[in-house]
Amino acid sequence: MEHSPFLKLKHWQWWALVAINFFFLIAGQAAAVLLGRFYYDQGGNSKWMATLVQTAGFPVLFIPLFFLRPSPEASTSSTWPPIRILALVYFVLGAVVAGDNMLYSVGLLYLSASTYSLICATQLAFNAVFSYFLNSQKFTALILNSVVILSLSAALIAVDDDSEGPSGVSKKKFLIGFLATLGASALYSLLLSLMQLSFQKVLKKETFSVVLEMQIYTSVVASCVSVVGLFASGEWKSLQHEMHGFDAGRVSYVLTLVWTAVTWQVCAVGVVGLIFLVTSLFSNVISTLSLAVTPLAALVVFHDKMNGVKVVAVLLALCGFASYIYQNYLDDTKARRLRTDVRESHV
Repeated sequence: MEHSPFLKLKHWQWWALVAINFFFLIAGQAAAVLLGRFYYDQGGNSKWMATLVQTAGFPVLFIPLFFLRPSPEASTSSTWPPIRILALVYFVLGAVVAGDNMLYSVGLLYLSASTYSLICATQLAFNAVFSYFLNSQKFTALILNSVVILSLSAALIAVDDDSEGPSGVSKKKFLIGFLATLGASALYSLLLSLMQLSFQKVLKKETFSVVLEMQIYTSVVASCVSVVGLFASGEWKSLQHEMHGFDAGRVSYVLTLVWTAVTWQVCAVGVVGLIFLVTSLFSNVISTLSLAVTPLAALVVFHDKMNGVKVVAVLLALCGFASYIYQNYLDDTKARRLRTDVRESHV
């Protein structure tokens, strides 16, 4: 079995690492969404390029993988599934990631950053549903409450007459953006459940390096699919014209794409770090909670409209988060109590 370096940490060191990864996730995701919106606002129009940069920064993940790799003894003692099975799992999940990222890119094209983030918050509700069917997670009253509240939050955005996309996007395109983002949130939640299922049924383990490797290999596949889409769609022909016509300049165009790719991977490091410092559920909750930060950041950076309906939607989303987190707290307390009882029974 692989021994995680986190097991040797002192209590204050553990809290420090949790805080660092928490910051990586919150800041990385918020910055990536804002940079994606900036790309479109300044004249960028390639949906496949916006899709590609969400995974193209995967080489960044080799840094934590190098420093936190398992010992040679642990690696050789582990049993791995056949290469063909692994390749199939990584290919299917990577293709799903590419499709999911494409939906997110379409959503961000037609929605303001704040509206986009509020709709993305529904992924927690979808995650509860898929986890119930695929991962045997219990559907408690608190979880149901969270699903209902988050659904109401998204519904408010959908029916709000004052909701609009950037630069006066038409209602039809706003609806396309809304449905694309909602679909992307559902697909992302399904993806998380499928990954969890892969760890349980195929890989038979869920260690830091294994999850990080899955993140890397699925990103490689997703990047390849995005490159194929970029050329197959013909969008690559307009990239040079797009760069020259970028309002903030050519250098800013390149830097925007580079930093978008980097910030998505910084977010990924935070996600994986929290999985192993705390739990995968906690990591997912914080990932969704970070979406509540983005509307506030968009308000400052892009001066997005924040009408009464959006404020109510944000408050509902926060209530949904609180309900989900409290259920997580209850589950964790129960699990700790059971572990304590087992230890005492063996004494």
